[in-house]
Amino acid sequence: MQAFIDKMRRRAGRYLDVRPVDIAPARGVFSLSFDDIPVTAWTEAGPILAEHGIKATYYVCGGLAGGSNMDLPQFETDHLLALHEAGHEVGCHTYEHVSTLTLSPGELDASLARNAAWVAERLDDHVMTTFAYPFGDAALGSKAVIDRRFLCGRGVRDGINSGSADRNLLQAIGLESRRLPGYDLQRMMADTAASKGWLIAYGHDVMDGPTPYGCTPDDLDRVIRLAKAADLDILPVGAGWERVAA
Repeated sequence: MQAFIDKMRRRAGRYLDVRPVDIAPARGVFSLSFDDIPVTAWTEAGPILAEHGIKATYYVCGGLAGGSNMDLPQFETDHLLALHEAGHEVGCHTYEHVSTLTLSPGELDASLARNAAWVAERLDDHVMTTFAYPFGDAALGSKAVIDRRFLCGRGVRDGINSGSADRNLLQAIGLESRRLPGYDLQRMMADTAASKGWLIAYGHDVMDGPTPYGCTPDDLDRVIRLAKAADLDILPVGAGWERVAA
C-alpha cells in the first residue's frame, strides 16, 4: 500500500503545481551533473571533463561527506574543494540525501538550510543556486520550497526540456548503466539542437564496472563528444539556466 501511495504522490509532484518557464536559448544546451558525489565522480570524471575543457554540476549532500552510499565511498572535503576551485558548479541535494516524500515542507527547508550552511562554511560562503531531488522524488509540497530557494530544480524523468518546462522539476537523462542502453544519444543530441532545447544528464559513479547508477569513463567521454558533434553549448546547470530561461 505504501508503494502505491508513494507512486501517486510522485505523480502529483510531477503534474501539479507546475511553474512553467519558456526554454528559449539561441542554440541547444547540454548540461552534465553528478549526484551525491561518489569519489570516482571526481577522481575519474574530473580528468575527462578537464580534457574536454567543460564544466559540470556536482550536487552535494553534506551528510554524505566521508561516508558511504550505495556501497561506494563518497567525496571528502578535499574533493569538494578541488572541484569547486576547478570551476565546477556545486549544487544542493539536501543535507541527508533523503526523499522529499518523507519530509514536510518545513523539514525540507531545514535540510536545505543545513546543507547551505555546511557548504558555505567549506567553500568560502558559496551559495548554491540549483537543486536536484534525491531519487528524483518531488513531493507536491516540496516544489514551493525549492522555488523559494533556487533558480531551478532537476528531477530524473527522461526527456529534453524544450518549449515550456517546469522550472522546479526539469527533465533529465541518466548516465547510468541501467539506462544508457535504452537511449539513442546521438538522436537526443540532434533533437536538442533542432529544438533549441536543454538536455540535462545526471550520473553517479564513473568507473569500469560501474554500479547500475553509474557509467564507465568511456560512456562519459562518448556523451561529451556527441554533444560537441551536435554543436551544443555545454554548461553547468546554473549557467545553462541563465542561457535557456526566457
